[in-house]
Amino acid sequence: MTIIPVKELVDRANREIETLTPDAALSAQGGGEAILVDIRDIRELGREGRVAGAVHAPRGMLEFWFDPSSPYHREVFADGQRKYVLFCAAGWRSALATKALKDMGFGNIAHVDGGFAALKEAGAVIEDASSRPGS
Repeated sequence: MTIIPVKELVDRANREIETLTPDAALSAQGGGEAILVDIRDIRELGREGRVAGAVHAPRGMLEFWFDPSSPYHREVFADGQRKYVLFCAAGWRSALATKALKDMGFGNIAHVDGGFAALKEAGAVIEDASSRPGS
């Protein structure tokens, strides 16, 4: 059995998906062209806060919440007019998640190079997770 290192999987995914800079992602969100989707674990949101206006979708539920035929589908992920821009802490999980959604047939998907850390550095407004109810 040959194990493919996760870094190689991330590199492969990045060759097949759209990657946005943090500035481009924030600009698209601000212009109403994109919905930022935070796939970090709820504990990470509690520790580090969340990007204002981003929707939280835990990585473990992402495909289920996006799939319109799933009993877990969330209506927020049915907007065909805007791009969904995923991010995690540093960009590895979001690359793999973006690839999975692309493989499912979603074309309006991208992810943020550098993740939450890069968004924060680019000047994203960070709010305390307790300041917004629910996901």
